[in-house]
Amino acid sequence: MSGTDPQLTQCAGLVDYNLFSSHSALSDALAREGVAEDGDELSTLGAQLGTATAFTLGDVANRNPPQLRAYDRCGERLDTVEFHPAWHELMQLLIAKGLHTGAWAQPRRGAHVARAAGYMLWAEVENGTQCPATMSYGAVPALMPHGKTFEPWLRLLLSREYDARFAPAEEKHGVLIGMGMTERQGGSDVRSNKTRALAAAAGGPGKEYRLSGQKWFFSAPMCDAFLVLAQAAGGLSCFLVPRFRPDRSVNALRLLRLKDKLGNRSNASAEVEFEDAFGLLVGEEGRGIPVILEMGVYTRLDNAIGAAGLMRQCASQAIHHARHRRAFGRLLSDQPLMRNVLADLALECESAVMLSMRLARAFDAQADEQAMRLRRLLTPVAKYWICKRAPAVCAEAMEVLGGNGYIEEFPIARRFRESPLNSIWEGSGNIMCLDVLRALAREERALEALEAELEGAAGRDVRFDRYRAALLAELAEPADSELRARDLTQRIALAVQAALLLRHGPASSCEGFLASRLVGGAPAAFGTLPRGVDHEALMARVLSA
Repeated sequence: MSGTDPQLTQCAGLVDYNLFSSHSALSDALAREGVAEDGDELSTLGAQLGTATAFTLGDVANRNPPQLRAYDRCGERLDTVEFHPAWHELMQLLIAKGLHTGAWAQPRRGAHVARAAGYMLWAEVENGTQCPATMSYGAVPALMPHGKTFEPWLRLLLSREYDARFAPAEEKHGVLIGMGMTERQGGSDVRSNKTRALAAAAGGPGKEYRLSGQKWFFSAPMCDAFLVLAQAAGGLSCFLVPRFRPDRSVNALRLLRLKDKLGNRSNASAEVEFEDAFGLLVGEEGRGIPVILEMGVYTRLDNAIGAAGLMRQCASQAIHHARHRRAFGRLLSDQPLMRNVLADLALECESAVMLSMRLARAFDAQADEQAMRLRRLLTPVAKYWICKRAPAVCAEAMEVLGGNGYIEEFPIARRFRESPLNSIWEGSGNIMCLDVLRALAREERALEALEAELEGAAGRDVRFDRYRAALLAELAEPADSELRARDLTQRIALAVQAALLLRHGPASSCEGFLASRLVGGAPAAFGTLPRGVDHEALMARVLSA
């Protein structure tokens, strides 16, 4: 881990360290969720990702964003996207490590938890590559129930070979799958979609349709196929739309332009037009939203995990800087107010790790009804709360570095620009909070699952008991629930985080969280921890000294 020369006034960068072994909150979570045996493999990954080389690849990929190649030099349609070699090098490692579909390729106890830990580590380094990885992760359960038609796609999705060639899937060693849901006139209101799908013959599950229309956001257009929503005769339906037709000719997906985004610049997002594009119906006509939401529930999990990883990297950079930067005659980390800020950031990171990893365990219990109910409720809760906290954590960490934090050559600026995306993608904040209300109203015994999760911490601290009782009373009162949806969602998140810390967390983290988050709610600004909190212990949970 790089330090600094005491004769210098600037701090050397935090590189060449192990992202996993230096993060005790994550390693403890791995053991708590039952997959401590994956620690060695994750430590190997953490060492690879913590190198200066890996961080440089992430920076280079974002400084050299993808380019649309709509036509070749003779004026023929290409509709391809060209990436910098740094992108391909990162993608090759990500796929080789199984951070896209490894949990499906090698199903076992704790497979989704172990993948979540690796995905969180990757989020510290580069986030654009996570977009095609997470959509491919979610595409597997969306396709699995729908017959032999998609078996060749599933086999290639589970491959650990990254094959960037623009070629028919039958000629490749592995594939990735993207998504096309939203349209210009509707956004999140996908029921207003106008893209049409006409059956080429009889129609029905697995049969050929022809799609015509546009998508305003077409995620990762370099993928090999896409799950796309379109209006069929039976209503809004989901289709697998590949880049190539069965006869190996290029499918009619016309890439109109790439989005010029605030962050996530290494990754391509496009606008697209379908001109009688070939597609295969996934499931039944009219069931498009349930089919694609099976994909979306996994990508929402990844939104929360990715946001937690972003937060950890920014907090680590701030802590490292403060431990080596001198000002006003002493190290920043020795100054009480700075210690309060850093400890508060670390506490936010640890609580995000605990919630997201607990949620990942619920995804491992595929056949458990209690876990299913909890997953249905906590997925939008975790996505909303962790993703909302990420920009605030990144901004505060950037401020610790002062003016340098605002400079692109330093590590936090890119991550700060990245941080709002997880909250927007796959359903923004209001959508998540309304989904929480729907889960409580429609998912039988979802509230019971939450009560059971909180019950394990009951009686351990009077502050938690009061908070829990007040929350459950509020959830039992449906009046004005939509108006109160954000407040209720935030309070569910805080209650579950507090319960996890009471049951499993170190005393320092537990006391800091109860005193600062449950008493008076989450702080408006970081650095307001009360007296008596062990600042050094909190910081060490995120970045060992």
